[in-house]
Amino acid sequence: MKNKRFQKENLRRGIYLLPNMFTSMNLFCGFYAIIASIDGKFVAAAIAIIIAGVFDNLDGKIARATGTTSKFGIEYDSLADLISFGLAPGLMIYLWALRPLGRIGWLAAFLFMVCGALRLARFNTQVGAVSSDHFIGLPIPAGAGMNAVTVLIFHKLNIMGSANAILLLIMLYSLSFLMVSSIKYNSFKKPELFRRMNFNSLVIAILIFIFIASQPSIALFLCGVLYVLSGPVTMLKRYKKIKQKETGNIKGKENTSHLS
Repeated sequence: MKNKRFQKENLRRGIYLLPNMFTSMNLFCGFYAIIASIDGKFVAAAIAIIIAGVFDNLDGKIARATGTTSKFGIEYDSLADLISFGLAPGLMIYLWALRPLGRIGWLAAFLFMVCGALRLARFNTQVGAVSSDHFIGLPIPAGAGMNAVTVLIFHKLNIMGSANAILLLIMLYSLSFLMVSSIKYNSFKKPELFRRMNFNSLVIAILIFIFIASQPSIALFLCGVLYVLSGPVTMLKRYKKIKQKETGNIKGKENTSHLS
């Protein structure tokens, strides 16, 4: 009986280690991305950041699936995210493209990291208080991923990052602002996304998969751009609907007053 209890405790401890091992792999990828950037291997750094995003996505899912979520895991995950998605992409973009801008370049990279840290801190304080079907502000992994896929698409098209330093500076400032903004982004956690869909949806999904497999750099870049823009576009649509509703209410009141 004691042996069985001991085996169960060991198994639970092993499961508890699993999500934190994935977090450690996330941190390893972030650290490697920093080393690769310093060595001038920017494509390798970008790929490492993307892989870090995969590990970051898996550690939370594994923790929830195995019932091993903990305050330690949340804090460790945030620290790893700050390295992999704040420091690593900021340093990568600076060394790859923004170095010719001098102080303006490294301050932009620092701003990206600081906004990422603020985004993580705000997320941790909002756990349980905000609906899980959306994020408030651009998630830091998405901001880091946008930097990474930009490096990959520029490399594929043989475009020098430093030759487009101003454009990339604007991109970095925009991503920094979106991370600390109150703009809502889809978290893709809605149950409707995983329900049965029609045959055409399956065909479209297969075609998208084939496109990603054949042109990963282009596909990931397009996905990144669409996701980053989805927040502001949705916000503008929502604002337009509210304005139209308010205008309709005002007109309705005016018509009522004229009739009376």
